[in-house]
Amino acid sequence: MNATEKARSTTVVAVLRDGKIALAADGQVTLGETVMKQGADKVRKVGKGRALVGFAGGVADALTLLERLEGKFETHPGNVRRAAVELARDWRTDRVLRKLEAMILLGDAETLLMVSGNGDVIEPDDGVAAIGSGGSFALAAARSLMRHT
Repeated sequence: MNATEKARSTTVVAVLRDGKIALAADGQVTLGETVMKQGADKVRKVGKGRALVGFAGGVADALTLLERLEGKFETHPGNVRRAAVELARDWRTDRVLRKLEAMILLGDAETLLMVSGNGDVIEPDDGVAAIGSGGSFALAAARSLMRHT
């Protein structure tokens, strides 16, 4: 391993249904091709426990964004959509934040959003979203479960 290798390989999936949100992530952290940790916590409560956030990407980058997101919830308490839009705006326009490599799923009992560093704040039509290297597989499985259960 060298200093340029990054932590990667994450799957985060979220489902919003009947006024409840479920958000889950794998616990694996890899550096290059080496598994470094099996039990990383990639899902956190934010906004005084009213919302959940899951992140994929560089660990330090995700933690920096998590700290910023908490600040947005202090400014806009209980407003997930507004906090997400403000975070995306900062992430896109701030010179330091712009270099961060991560993606976020954020939601509460009413809203599910995917936030990226490009300034994207996307609310899925079907209340299901997934990010990370395994995101497409998790998204397909979650959508199938939503349709058939």
